[in-house]
Amino acid sequence: MTSTNEHTLRTEVIATALAMNAAGINRGKSGNVSARLVRPDFDGFLVTPTGMPYGELAPDDVVPVALSGEVLGTREPSSEWRFHRDIYAHRPDAQAIVHTHAPFATTLACLDRGIPAFHYMVAVAGGDDIRCAPYATFGTQELSDHAVTALTGRNACLLAHHGMIALGTSLAAAFALAVEVETLAEMYWRALQIDEPARLPPAEMAIVLAKFSTYGQPQRRG
Repeated sequence: MTSTNEHTLRTEVIATALAMNAAGINRGKSGNVSARLVRPDFDGFLVTPTGMPYGELAPDDVVPVALSGEVLGTREPSSEWRFHRDIYAHRPDAQAIVHTHAPFATTLACLDRGIPAFHYMVAVAGGDDIRCAPYATFGTQELSDHAVTALTGRNACLLAHHGMIALGTSLAAAFALAVEVETLAEMYWRALQIDEPARLPPAEMAIVLAKFSTYGQPQRRG
């Protein structure tokens, strides 16, 4: 039996997949979404199924995959389940992952380009650049290994000739970061039409990263 909380999480996974298409950072059945799921008898994640239109998904179509690699449920998981599994295994802070074929991010990735510190908001992904992982065939362990390495100290990366990954402490956070990365990719691509933009120095990016660590509304008490 599926618990109420798990059912809600399944619904949120589908809603996030629909939102990434509605936002224009993904199209059709490409990309995938997952959320960490831990219960007494299970340690793993819920991920969108392979090859199914997001608009046709029901909560029971979302696939549980254990960190051991065991697949449960009635559907086959996304072909990219390995990098979801490995990211969760290596990143205890990751509670959700969004993978998209966002047009501008993917354009840069097809040029084997990451996103450098041309704008201070690059720090939103956790560092002074957004790396581009080397190419490997989709769904392979090699691709997963490249992605985990590119995400070291980062919450987002590009995948060469493929797309992007964003992770977060919630589905909403992962989705918001994916939107921000695509926005940065578009700005960088537009700047490149004129010239290679100047870089902010490492010292300035360190200041921005420190400011981002306390950015936002504080929790009020009482």
